[in-house]
Amino acid sequence: MSDERASPVCYGAEADDVYMGYASRDEILAALNELLEAERAGARVALASVGDATGPEHAAMMRVVRADEARWCAMLSRQIRRLGGTPSRRCGAFHGKAMAITDPVERLAFLNRGQAWVVRKLADLTRRVRDDALHADLRRMADSHVVNIDSAAAFLDRVRPPEHGE
Repeated sequence: MSDERASPVCYGAEADDVYMGYASRDEILAALNELLEAERAGARVALASVGDATGPEHAAMMRVVRADEARWCAMLSRQIRRLGGTPSRRCGAFHGKAMAITDPVERLAFLNRGQAWVVRKLADLTRRVRDDALHADLRRMADSHVVNIDSAAAFLDRVRPPEHGE
């Protein structure tokens, strides 16, 4: 018998994250700042929409969404700083597009589509994040957005007239 190994030692655990298919620090920081700008826009839209709400239920939902968006802005800023980056101070273009919608129910529908965009971005990003703490925060953010999407969709189903042909 020989002491020679049948196959070479695998050094995969020591490989660079990018080599292993994970996002680079710069890619992660860019994605986090893009999400931060989107969350800031969503928070501002929700805050402005409280005053335009069609009733107490709608206003309460906007306050919940605004608080949630602000919470995720804080988390994203904290993670960006932890990774050695600088949090963006910009507000995403989503804000202007949403505020151009004068009907508060249609603005909520647009906001809900924006929340769904964030969930898709988070799904793409979390697959490429190796950092356990960041990954956990991003999962919690996605889960929270899904709750908001479902809540808004249920509200929209109750207040919107049925489409022709339904």
